[in-house]
Amino acid sequence: MNTLPLKTLSFAVMAALGTSALQVQAAQQDNEEIEKIVVTGKYTVNEVIDTATGLGLSLLETPQSVSVITAARIKEQKLDTLTDTVLNAIGVSAKEVDNVRNTLQSRGFDITNYQIDGVPLSWSLAGDSGETIADVAIYERVEFVRGATGLLTGAGDPSASINLVRKHANSTDLTGFASVSLGSWNNKEVMVDVANGLTNDGSVRGRVVAKYEEGDSYLDLFSDESTVLYGVLEADLSTHSTIRVGASYQRNDPTSPTWGALPTFFTDGSKTDWEVEKTTAANWTEWQTTGTNAFVNFSHNFANGWELVANYNKLKYEQDTELLYLFGTLDKTTGEGLASWPYKSTGESNQDSFDIQLKGFYQLAGREHDFVTGALYSEQSADTLTFAALDNAFLPVGNFYEWDGNFPEPTWGTETSVAQDMDTEQKGFYAATRLNLSDELKVIAGSRLSSWQREGESYGVITDFGDNGVFIPYAGALYDLSTTQRVYASYTEIFQPQNAQDRNGDFLDPIKGKSYEVGLKSTYLDDTLQTTLAIFQIEQDNLAQDDVGYIVPGSVNTVAQYAAEGTTSKGFEFEVVGQLTDGFDVHLGYSQYKAEDANGVEVNTDNPRKQFKLYTTYQFVNALPELTIGGGVNWQDDTYSVTGNDRLEQDAYALVSLMANYVLADNMALQLNVENLFDEKYYSQIGFFDQYRYGAPRNYSLSFSYDF
Repeated sequence: MNTLPLKTLSFAVMAALGTSALQVQAAQQDNEEIEKIVVTGKYTVNEVIDTATGLGLSLLETPQSVSVITAARIKEQKLDTLTDTVLNAIGVSAKEVDNVRNTLQSRGFDITNYQIDGVPLSWSLAGDSGETIADVAIYERVEFVRGATGLLTGAGDPSASINLVRKHANSTDLTGFASVSLGSWNNKEVMVDVANGLTNDGSVRGRVVAKYEEGDSYLDLFSDESTVLYGVLEADLSTHSTIRVGASYQRNDPTSPTWGALPTFFTDGSKTDWEVEKTTAANWTEWQTTGTNAFVNFSHNFANGWELVANYNKLKYEQDTELLYLFGTLDKTTGEGLASWPYKSTGESNQDSFDIQLKGFYQLAGREHDFVTGALYSEQSADTLTFAALDNAFLPVGNFYEWDGNFPEPTWGTETSVAQDMDTEQKGFYAATRLNLSDELKVIAGSRLSSWQREGESYGVITDFGDNGVFIPYAGALYDLSTTQRVYASYTEIFQPQNAQDRNGDFLDPIKGKSYEVGLKSTYLDDTLQTTLAIFQIEQDNLAQDDVGYIVPGSVNTVAQYAAEGTTSKGFEFEVVGQLTDGFDVHLGYSQYKAEDANGVEVNTDNPRKQFKLYTTYQFVNALPELTIGGGVNWQDDTYSVTGNDRLEQDAYALVSLMANYVLADNMALQLNVENLFDEKYYSQIGFFDQYRYGAPRNYSLSFSYDF
């Protein structure tokens, strides 16, 4: 694949931007001021983040690659789910397993670190309780810190960490918006986001977000209905103390969802080529998911400038399923040969997390330095019960060419069996400091003592694995070459327990390794434009890989894994985000890596090695300020997956999107969004259980919004 145009574009942008210079200034905030987000343009923020170090550093002060999808970007591009933000963020990717589950990746590896407001959380495998399709309407932004973040997340993975930052009640006056949308496949949506002060002095504030959406799909039979509710109260207990209490509720109720994807091969060895709308779901399948989150946050600023923050976070996920899995190979002439596997379950997971953090500054050798220390305790229980299929079960599919979902539903038993009963506990203590050795040189050093344990039963296999007292170091350095350019480097060791099992049913040893990153961060045009160039190397051992042809003993269809020794990932990333001129906002980036095991064999080949992503908007500030137009391009190179004795390949492709927003009056606007403009036919996932899935074809949405 010829990538010269992309490389040329990247370096051309760097050269063009290099003609400007401006001093980098740290964003500052009065402790007594209500927290607010300071936006540089619409697509980045100057506010400090805690996802990587906990020290409260800005994007430019963090010695790792950080990307942000802001609420403005979410609204303009009409991004609905967490997976939508991943697909549009630099250096990360997603694979759509079916209508509910997605897997997320960065730098060649799965993303396993997630946070809400900086508090680590655990999700089910591939998000089968709807975590990856969670609506992002309740979040102010989504942060992606690429590389290992073990200092704060404990069990660190070197791919990336995703932090969901909730919307705050940060307005003392009535403000917000309401919107309605109509889209392809009979999709309809209504949303309200309202904030206001609840007392005359504004010391108590509230915010409510509500969203309802329903519609069909490009997939035959499939339709979905989702409800999102969110509320938060903030109160200033004093001039130095604030408490925040809130809760969210998200429910998805799909009809005829798929479980798995499309068959890949005919019996003669040739590949299938289905229509995009082809489904394997039956007209009785369902996959209801519900997520409930309650939280309390307390912060206190001491007179000496130190800050104490305490968080409690409770997550509950529920799912109820009646599903049908089709598998096998077809006769090309008759369309017969597929078998069926019905499945009914009910499940629930509960997680309680406690986090406390103290940070501030101290004097040493005549200079002021930063310090943070904290502790985390988290426990999660996950239970899944299954129902036996008694009659009309495991029937042959017949002619799949004529599949219309009209397939007998089994008679389900009333007795349940325990499919999963797992408890996970994580504890961690961490500390870090930023040494301001000179005006130009900053050094960050930190460490964490981490313990992680999981025990229970999963599909007949007794589970009891984890590690205690693991030492995880973190080191970083930043040096100002000029008032506009800063070089940085970071290093961390990697520790990640894994629940992958081999062909004998034994759990693999934890993933261990080292992660290195060096880069250059720059600002231009009065700090309205930021760039990052990063080079990284990841060295891992014991990385789980599919042991093709083997199933975990005692499981239904769980592919066995083996430990790949000496796996390395090397690559670079480049990102530009901000405002070029008044009304002209841009977010673009290019990422590339190479991931191989010790024998030089590529690993995780179904993840794109090269990606280019661009999204930009332009407001005709002088000629027609009511009109804003925009668009984007998401390109990735070819990928492949080994399926049996053959390979399933996805050629390089690009998806183009368009947006137009017209302000009808001071507070009313119409917005048109078009996705997959050229109706590209592509796989959104290849190789999962030797199957594949198509991504969405061209689609539209028209929205009306009223701001107040």
